[in-house]
Amino acid sequence: MSDQNLQEAFKGFSKLSKEQRLDKLEQLGLLSKEDREFLVRGGLKDTSLGEKFIENVIGYFQIPMGVATNFRIDGKDYVIPMAVEETSIVAAASKTAKWVRENGSITTEVLGSEIIGQIQLAKVKDFKKFEALIHEKKKYFIELSNQEVAFGLVRRGGGVTEILVRELRREDGLCMAVLHVHMNPVDAMGANIINQVCEFLKSHIEDLTGEKVTMCILSNLVDTKITRAQVVIEKIESDLAEKIEEASYFAYLDPYRAATNNKGVLNGIDPILIATGNDWRAVEAGVHAYASRDGQYRSITRWKRDGKFLVGTLEAPLIVGTVGGVTTLHPAASLSMKMMDVHSANDLSRILAAVGLTQNLGALKALTTVGIIEGHMKLHIKNLTLGAGAEEKEIPFVVKKLEEILALKKRISLSNAIEVLKELRTSQQKG
Repeated sequence: MSDQNLQEAFKGFSKLSKEQRLDKLEQLGLLSKEDREFLVRGGLKDTSLGEKFIENVIGYFQIPMGVATNFRIDGKDYVIPMAVEETSIVAAASKTAKWVRENGSITTEVLGSEIIGQIQLAKVKDFKKFEALIHEKKKYFIELSNQEVAFGLVRRGGGVTEILVRELRREDGLCMAVLHVHMNPVDAMGANIINQVCEFLKSHIEDLTGEKVTMCILSNLVDTKITRAQVVIEKIESDLAEKIEEASYFAYLDPYRAATNNKGVLNGIDPILIATGNDWRAVEAGVHAYASRDGQYRSITRWKRDGKFLVGTLEAPLIVGTVGGVTTLHPAASLSMKMMDVHSANDLSRILAAVGLTQNLGALKALTTVGIIEGHMKLHIKNLTLGAGAEEKEIPFVVKKLEEILALKKRISLSNAIEVLKELRTSQQKG
């Protein structure tokens, strides 16, 4: 489907009923008939699959799943599933993606391919001797790990690639040694296999060095594999570009602002991770650690003017998988992958970076123009209406009145919704 045709296909998409949206996605080939039926049924009802994932299962906690539209990443059109409970995230992503699509472009790349496993030796008697022994046997350990543990990855073009030695100085004056085992997990997230490799090497390291291994575990700070996204806005008013640049600089300089800025970026990333069954906690941990890599917590995005253009960049470790675990087993995760036509972990990480950066742009644009309240609260009105206890037939009236209050006072609260509903019911009783 051409760029123009896709835009036309999703025109007014947010105003359709759920059934009409599903019809549209099926017509476009983004959902199969079986996928559509699964969503119409309301997802999983039988807890037998949940029993296979965690312990002591009592049911499912369902999060709304929507789709972000208008995304064109590296010249390819995407409809992106997002599972999230927060008002305005899907709408903001779609709206900003449309603005970018009409005025610029999104490009992405992945730098590096290895994840990291750590083998800790808490107290090493002679670090120099230890380091020399490991260096001498490094090639053997890599080959042995690939033969005995990571052979499945090797067949797919991955496996253990490097072992590095680090020295950490302790406060008690002793020395801690840490081995970094680098491994290419191909399209798996790789947590289980890298942990197995590190555990496998434990006895071999102890036998070689006479030192005691304390623990083996992967690291979520994967600075050996970074995903980069870039947004270039070619048509933008110079005043707006300057405001966004200054807002971005604020998040670079100040950790208090950077924390909220990065949360906004993750507003775009986390819902896709959840929809695809990926470990969003691991990705968040890696993002926050990477944001602190120079000793101060900073924004993982940066926006700067380049002549008449506004250029935004996101760089972060976004380690995900497209095979194994929930990603493969959960029907909703599987259909989310198919909807995006994702074929590799790198494909998915590039989409995550693109959406995160786009979400950040939308937030900065709102903050430096109308402010965060107006746009967010307009979308929050229905939540307030439901929170006030409005019934289905009362919702349109309450929503309309709250929109009028917001336009007049620039703010609304649950008390406004309760008061409007009270007035409606009083007038109906009198009538």
